[in-house]
Amino acid sequence: MVALSPDEATDRIAGALFGLAIGDALGADTEGLNPDSIQQKYGWIKGFHSADQFGTDDTEFTLFYAGLLDQYGLDITSETVAKHYLKDIYHPSQTYKGAGFSEALTLQNLLKGLMPPASGQHIHSWSDGLAMCAAPFGCVYPGQPEKATDLAERFGQVSHSGEGIYGGQAVAAAVSMAISGSSIEQMMMAVLDVIPADSWTYNLIKQAVAIGKDAADVRSVIEALYDEIACNYYHWSDLAPEAVGIAFGLLAAGKGDYKNTILGAVNLGRDADTIAAIIGAVLGASRGYQSLPKSWREQIKDPPGLCIRSVAGMSIDQTAKILTKLALAGEEKR
Repeated sequence: MVALSPDEATDRIAGALFGLAIGDALGADTEGLNPDSIQQKYGWIKGFHSADQFGTDDTEFTLFYAGLLDQYGLDITSETVAKHYLKDIYHPSQTYKGAGFSEALTLQNLLKGLMPPASGQHIHSWSDGLAMCAAPFGCVYPGQPEKATDLAERFGQVSHSGEGIYGGQAVAAAVSMAISGSSIEQMMMAVLDVIPADSWTYNLIKQAVAIGKDAADVRSVIEALYDEIACNYYHWSDLAPEAVGIAFGLLAAGKGDYKNTILGAVNLGRDADTIAAIIGAVLGASRGYQSLPKSWREQIKDPPGLCIRSVAGMSIDQTAKILTKLALAGEEKR
């Protein structure tokens, strides 16, 4: 790992956010599908096929959480996050467009007066709703995966528990290490160090990474990851251990290739937007904004606020600069 200059930190943190948004937008069309159905419908997807593809709740929650870090700093409490769920996400009409069951059930718990961690204890608490937006926690703590995972837990216990939190912590640790210049292997070791070894998430990550390491390339590993890691017996495709496991398996197979690894997630399906968003955040953090395909960067627009009204028009570029400022301030204190 290396010390980062302000310019390097800015480039890598912007890479993490834009990388995530690109993955989210690319994967949105294949969410819930399987590799065979994707092949039949689209053939092998090589990139954006429409100017109308844009990010989902993954991008909006990422910006929402980053905005809270900007407003309250890195000592923000779970109770403050919970307050903003009710202030910025809840609507009296009960409309909650575009997000997952974990967040909707959290709102119901909060409305009943249950505060974290009780607010995150519900029947969908193991979803990947934290993993999809955990990148900012790694961005503000480059090279400090333990602190990144602590921050992920504080945010996560508002809406998740158990494996749902472990999945978010894994992503936060990976982004933290990627921004600091670690290799894929160093990143994987750090991830496994910060989550319980007896957890489902830990064991699926370990299994998926072993599958990915043995693969010739990303495309050749899709079938094995789908067969061995995907939980087809469950009603939904957004289980955190599955999505995070598949993402790390593809990262191991991709060996740092941003474009092909993202496309592996898009063509695999399941919770494709989240899997691709995780990969995009990690590789964007590792390689930097300038390394992302220019045409893909230009496809990304600021969010419309379909899921969280308060993030409508929130600048991804400005958010990256805010997170960079927080990260560099933390570096000065070390």
